[in-house]
Amino acid sequence: MPRIRLLHLGFIAVAVAAGCSDHETPTEGGPPQTAARPAAPAKDREGGRERTGSGGRPAQAVEVIPVQRRDLAETLSVVGSIAPNESAAIRPEMSGLIRSIHFEEGQRVKKGDLLLQIDDSELQAQLAQTQAKHDLSRLNLERAENLRQTQSNTQADVDRARSEFTAAKAELAMLAVRLQRTRVEAPFDGVAASRTVSVGDYVNTSTVITTISDLSRLKVEFQVPERYISKVRPGSPFAVKSNVMDSLKPVGGEVYFVNSVADRNTRSTEVKGYLENPPDMLRPGTFVTIELVLEVKQGVLTVPEGAILVDQRGPQLVLVREQRGEQVAEFVPVILGMRTRGLVQVTPVRGSLSEEDIVVGAGVGSLQLFQGGRLDPRPLREEFRLEE
Repeated sequence: MPRIRLLHLGFIAVAVAAGCSDHETPTEGGPPQTAARPAAPAKDREGGRERTGSGGRPAQAVEVIPVQRRDLAETLSVVGSIAPNESAAIRPEMSGLIRSIHFEEGQRVKKGDLLLQIDDSELQAQLAQTQAKHDLSRLNLERAENLRQTQSNTQADVDRARSEFTAAKAELAMLAVRLQRTRVEAPFDGVAASRTVSVGDYVNTSTVITTISDLSRLKVEFQVPERYISKVRPGSPFAVKSNVMDSLKPVGGEVYFVNSVADRNTRSTEVKGYLENPPDMLRPGTFVTIELVLEVKQGVLTVPEGAILVDQRGPQLVLVREQRGEQVAEFVPVILGMRTRGLVQVTPVRGSLSEEDIVVGAGVGSLQLFQGGRLDPRPLREEFRLEE
């Protein structure tokens, strides 16, 4: 029993000595001392190295962009169609057989050019007969006036001769008008469409011979909803796009007509505009998309929509400020204005905002940002940059 107890005490002594070797360093003539562990080195970010701030939090990498001052335009996209500047369905003014046609389909014509001649042989015969009556009545009037000077006839004879001459003159003028109506002429400069008749056809006043269209400029016709019509007026600019002109830039135009009455069925208002120099491929009847400029605000401060942080306090911007040689976040409440093409107008609730300020330009809703937090700013990626 005494040997077993001594062996047990020996094991305890060895265990105590081993524990002292791990945590204590014996000193000469004194009690053991605890060894100090080296502190973890603080990380930094110089180039590609990481930097930590207070509490060991690393600086947040963010993409930034400067606040920009620019003109913002509020636009409305609607659909419409192209119409010619002027268009007329050509019909004869009298019935008859077509004697000759003087235009080709698709031909450019000038105002007053002869398009079609209706047979006028009967009218020409009547004209010759009436001309003879006119000449005779004129001679009779001259004789009656000469005889009256010598008191060889009465005043009634002179009046009768004058009446016959006047009637013959009027009949001659009427025949000239009827003869003129046998000629179908172009009412204005334009392009002739396809014709529907041939030589020898009998036409009347309801027969459409062809259509003449003035393409020197084009009209754009579209409808504007009632909520926007107060911002549309003669002179408002717009741009036209079409599938037939994909390779070309949008064509600019200007509103010249806004209907004073809205359509009761659609609650929209008819609007028309001019395209002064349209491309040849843009033809009447073409379906187009119109981007109408409703309002333009000049020289306002703008940021990308992705830079707006909205929480229970309202919309805010996260500005990058320099503090004690470091870049930190500053939250600035703003009032939002016009939005267009991924941009938004901003006005600070208090203080000032200028083009020299740098804001976090993307992803503010998904980043862990807080007031005074350290930032690692980087330029905004190209795919997030908006065209001027």
